[in-house]
Amino acid sequence: MKRILTIQDISCVGKCSLTVALPIISAFGIEAGILPTATLSTHTAFKGFTFRDLTEDMTPITNHWAEQNIDFDGIYTGYLGSFEQIDLVLDIFKRFGDGKLKFVDPAMGDNGKLYPGFDEPFAKKMASLCTAADIVVPNLTEACFMLGKPYMSGGYTKEYIEDILVSLCDLGARRAVLTGVGFTDDTLGCYGYDRETGEFFFDTNERLPKSFHGTGDIFASVCFSCIQRGKTLPEACAIAADFVCDSIKATLSDEKPIWYGVHFEKVLAQGKYIL
Repeated sequence: MKRILTIQDISCVGKCSLTVALPIISAFGIEAGILPTATLSTHTAFKGFTFRDLTEDMTPITNHWAEQNIDFDGIYTGYLGSFEQIDLVLDIFKRFGDGKLKFVDPAMGDNGKLYPGFDEPFAKKMASLCTAADIVVPNLTEACFMLGKPYMSGGYTKEYIEDILVSLCDLGARRAVLTGVGFTDDTLGCYGYDRETGEFFFDTNERLPKSFHGTGDIFASVCFSCIQRGKTLPEACAIAADFVCDSIKATLSDEKPIWYGVHFEKVLAQGKYIL
């Protein structure tokens, strides 16, 4: 059985980060090792959340792994809360990631804005993590902040999207995927680029009437798991996008606010996507 490491926060309620990544990765038949970066009572879309930074624990944990000769078949990073944590992850890539898949979801914003606590210098620091990654999967907001390019909420062209993808790979990543890309009012999908082959790919789904918090984490977790199970990046993105759409459809009738997340558990239970 493959063992991977995922590095991100634990939001105790709100269906994102590790509470999404752990069940999905495990359901795909992969052992999930974790390195929590922080513990939050809820994710940051809730008011009055509590937050405990775990930066001081990260190095002792990884030192113990090294002493025990523990290794991983891949490393997947999500929400990182500080400049120091990005530096620590860069060091983890060097210590545990040689020859292994390094997959970065630079979770820090959406809809043209950064999440609370982040600013443009942090986005530039996150770009430095992408230089060491094999695959990066930002949404359009995150990509534009990292690259210092203008953000467009809609009405953009294929050339605009492809320029962003090439620029992401120019940072150093071998492959890049932009999530939440849509060229029509009724479709939404993911657009990818492979620097080594020079090929682009685009997978599209129907645009659903609501958007929910945490779907980017679900996409990244499914995509990473599929690659670990032998799928190509375009195949993995298509599966992940379908999974997200089914999760949203399973939640549309729920009256809870959108920041509670989607019912991805119902989709997992169906077994439709398990390889």
